[in-house]
Order: sequence, then C-alpha cells, then structure tokens
Amino acid sequence: MTDHFEVHARDGAARIGEIRLDTPLRTPGLVGDRLHDAGSEWAAGRETPDGDPDALTLLPHRALPAGTPDSVRETFGGAGNAASADDAPAPDELDVASAVVVAPDTATDHGADAYVLSGGPALVGHAERFVDAVTTVRRAIPDDSALYLAGAATPANVAALVYAGVDLVDADRAHVRGTQGFYLTAEGEYFLEDLEELPCACPACRGGREAFDRRACAEHNVTALETALRTVRARIRDGRLRDYLEGQGRHESFPTSVLRRLDGEYAYVEERTPLFRRESLLAATEDTLRRPEIRRFADRVTSRYVPRFDDRPLLLVPCSATKPYSESQSHAQFHRAIDYRAHTVSMTSPIGVVPQELETTYPAQQYDSVVTGHWSETEYEFIAAVLARYLERADYPRVVSHLPADYRPIVDRALDRLDTVPPVEHTVVDHPTTEDSLASLAGALEGEDRFGKREREHHTVRALADYVFGAGAGDELFCDLRTGSRYPKLRALDAGIEPRPGDDTDDDGAVHLATMVPNYGTLSLTLAGARRWVESDVPTKRVEIDAFVPQGSVLAPGVIDADESIRVGDEVVVDGPEAFAVGRAQVHGRGMVDATRGIVVQVRHSVET
Repeated sequence: MTDHFEVHARDGAARIGEIRLDTPLRTPGLVGDRLHDAGSEWAAGRETPDGDPDALTLLPHRALPAGTPDSVRETFGGAGNAASADDAPAPDELDVASAVVVAPDTATDHGADAYVLSGGPALVGHAERFVDAVTTVRRAIPDDSALYLAGAATPANVAALVYAGVDLVDADRAHVRGTQGFYLTAEGEYFLEDLEELPCACPACRGGREAFDRRACAEHNVTALETALRTVRARIRDGRLRDYLEGQGRHESFPTSVLRRLDGEYAYVEERTPLFRRESLLAATEDTLRRPEIRRFADRVTSRYVPRFDDRPLLLVPCSATKPYSESQSHAQFHRAIDYRAHTVSMTSPIGVVPQELETTYPAQQYDSVVTGHWSETEYEFIAAVLARYLERADYPRVVSHLPADYRPIVDRALDRLDTVPPVEHTVVDHPTTEDSLASLAGALEGEDRFGKREREHHTVRALADYVFGAGAGDELFCDLRTGSRYPKLRALDAGIEPRPGDDTDDDGAVHLATMVPNYGTLSLTLAGARRWVESDVPTKRVEIDAFVPQGSVLAPGVIDADESIRVGDEVVVDGPEAFAVGRAQVHGRGMVDATRGIVVQVRHSVET
C-alpha cells in the first residue's frame, strides 16, 4: 500500500494518477528534477535521507546492470538492490514519497510509493525481455504503487511503455539521442543530417534548419516526449490507448512487438481490462483480433453462453454497420423473412459469432471495423475457430447459411472440425438483401414453428446472466422468470420469491431482480437479485467491507478483502458487519485490496443489516 500515490483513471494496465507531493507529480509523466536519489551503496553505506516533501526520494540502492550472470546476482543478494537487504532503510521510515530499486527476480512489496525497475535502458529494443520484466514486477508490487522505468523513454515508444504498466519515465534517453544527432518524433527517429526541413513547430525548431544544432535537437526531443505523454494521457482518458498503439505499429517495430508480447500475457492484460467501455472499439488491424476484449467475448460465448434456441434451425447472417444489428436496415429485412422461425447468429470480424441475445453486449455493439470486402487468412481462421467451438456446444438440427460467398469458406472450415456435422443450406442467390435471396431464406424456413415474445425475452435475460455471471447462471438465478418493460430495457422478475420490505414488485407480487442495461448489454441487480446471487450456487463476486453502510460508493480504505476474479465493470456484492449492498466494480479485485485511495465500487443499492 502507498501513502503518496493515487490512481485516478485506468485503461487496462495504463493509469492516470499522481504522486502526492507538495506540487503533485502527474502520471504517466516525466520525473524530471522531482527525483532525489540517496545514492548507491556499492562504494559505502548510506544514511536514510530526510526526504523532500516536493520530490520522490529514491532510497539507497545496489542495482546491477542488465545481463549480469545469475552467479554474480546470487553472490550479491539476488537482484542486487538494497531494498531487499536486511539493513536497508525502510520506506515507512520516511514521511515523504519514497521509491526503491527492484528487479524482476526479487521484486516484492516494500511499502514504497514507487518502484524503479533496474536495468531500464537495456530493455528498450528487446520486447520479450521488457514485457517479462514489467509484468513480473507489476504482479509482485502493490497495484496502487507507481512503476518507474529509467533511461528508456522516447516519443515513439512511450505509449507502449505506459500500455504495459509503466507510470514514470525520464527524458534521459531522448536528450542523449539528441546530442548524438538523432531527431525523435512519435513516428520514429531521423538522422539530423538527413533532414532538409524540421517536421515540428516546437520552440527549439522554430529557428529553422540552418540554426538547428545538436543542442536544439536534444531540446526538441524532450519536448516531443512531453507532447507524446500528453497524447498518451488523453488516450487513457478516452479509453483508446490500445487503438493508438495499434496505429503506431505502422511506424515502429518495438511498440508493435511489445503489443503482441502483451497479447500473449492474456491473464495480465485481461485482469486489468474493463468489461465494457463507453468508447467504440476500432478494428483496423489484425492485432485487434488479439485484444483482450475480443478474446474474452469469444471465450464467454463458447464456454458460458447456452444456446437455448438450439431446438430450432441455426441461421447464420452477416453483420451490419449499424449496431445493435437488429436496428440495421439489412437485419430488419432478414427478420421479416425469418419471422422468428430460427435462431439468428451474426458472423463478423473481429468479434467472431454474436448470438442474437448478446447483440448489445460489449464489444458486439461498440466496434467499428475497416471494411475492404476481403478477409485475411487470420480472420478466416479466428472466426472459423470460434464458430466451431460454438457449434460443439449446441445441438441445432440444421444450419441455414444466409451469408455472402466470401463468408462460406469460414463455415466450411468450422464444419470440417466437427465430429457431427448438421445439414447446411445456403440461401443467398447473389446478395443477402436481394428479393431472390430473401425469398430463398423465407422458403428455407417454411414449416418451422415461430417462437413467441415471452420465450425470446426469457432466453435473452438468461443468456445475459450466463455471459455476465458464469455458465448456468441464467437458469440458477432466474428460476420462475417473468419479464417486464420492453427490449432492450427488460426487467427480470421472479414470482417464486417472498418479497422483503423495500423490494420492488409488480402487480402480481413478482420481485424485481435485475434490469437489462442496453448500452453495454449487461444486467444491473437489485438487492433482491444480489441476495438470490449469494444464495445460489453461482460463484459470487464479493467485496468485504468494514463496519459501515456505504452510500453511493465504497472507498478503498473501507475494503477488507475482494475476490480476485472481479474485473472493472463487474456486478459485485458488498458485504460487511453493518451493511449489504450491490453495485459495479471500478477497480479489479486485487487492485481493490491494494488500494488506499479512491472509489472502488459504485453502490447502486444498500441496506443496513
């Protein structure tokens, strides 16, 4: 836990925060002259410094350079940083913001406000080593502490550093590169001698190319780094840092390598990725297919979601530019031909497959893709794999494929992976929305029974519960289900529950358990719904609090414990000696326990117990 660092906003592992000095130090940002280094202990022991209330005090250290042989590291006490030594000054001996030097092999909680990753300069250009170092240290230190990577940042790589979980950097590398004659930008670097015109209007560049020397180049590089950090902070606030980083892959190899290495660290990035965002997800590169939001959606559709309509034909249709799909012109035409005689599943890149009940669920409703009319091999393989996993868990009597010709290889590839292949009928004559194609679709479903409005609504609520709370949750939480209001704002009620004082009921006494949230395709629980969740066999995501009744929110100091499975945006039960509440998580589970400041749960309903 930290006394002087507070996180204000998150976008995956990237955060906006501040180190609480006399003049706050914003993160992600440059340390600059706000770091007071107490010095190395290699030559001699150091006294515990008094510290400066307006600076981050780095305690005495014995760091070893990157690449030091293991035998040497073991001889000098593992990672060689004094923070792990028995006689080292403790951060809690200071009343000011403190930092300690750590390395991946011995990193642990020292009670400091910030941690300096040893060997920072040697990590640049080595994505595997960098990602391994950052993720290992971030898992070992408290979530609410800052991570400082020294001697590594440039305008072109700082977005990747922050995306990985780095909070603080310095301008040393950018400055030195300037003195060496390298002109840095967010897109890469140039040899100063090769520039006929300066592509920047910062103060150092305004004098023109002839007067621009290496001193001015160093000044420009630092300004460019500061500008890049402003951009990164803006992207974090917007929840769009990943989009920005994918775009940088067109210019620099290291950020792209970092991005792809982090995609391989799914557990690390998924824990820190919210369940939904206000912003749309831009699918502009194949890297989008590896985003944690995409992988999480595909995993939940193929492991949690139950295809309750699989006693009817499966109808595969293409996606639409309008979201949710049911509001698009093309899908309205499909629906008129279908007339509720088949279960509609949309196929799309980068999402995979989207059952009709989950069309409002993030990111199925909140993505925008670059349409070229051609599918890449990576897209073919990803969507075919998701469709095959989906079909393995279903028992459809047959498949009606109302897909354009370029989708058909995906269906064929998916069916080739099944042990039992259902009959398939293709209904598109030339284009899915032509009269002939729609007539073919209607004819393929002739003789099939229609399913009613109540069945559609009940299956939708239960499907959302499976997706949000886990496999089987739909049937477990909503036993005697009734629905009220209209799609997509359905209310889920249960007539088999004895209402308690304060419970919302309909005219027949059915208790209101949850409401569908159309913006994100999730369920919002009432207190009665939270009690049903706790009493059921569905794993409950619980936040244990101290003896108080939360009103509006739960702050970090009041948290005693929280389930590690909690993700930002999850429904959570808040339980304590004096209160029972339900709300939405603002921080992932481990972060709740580590945090000392800030809101960790937005409370929707609470009651004194």
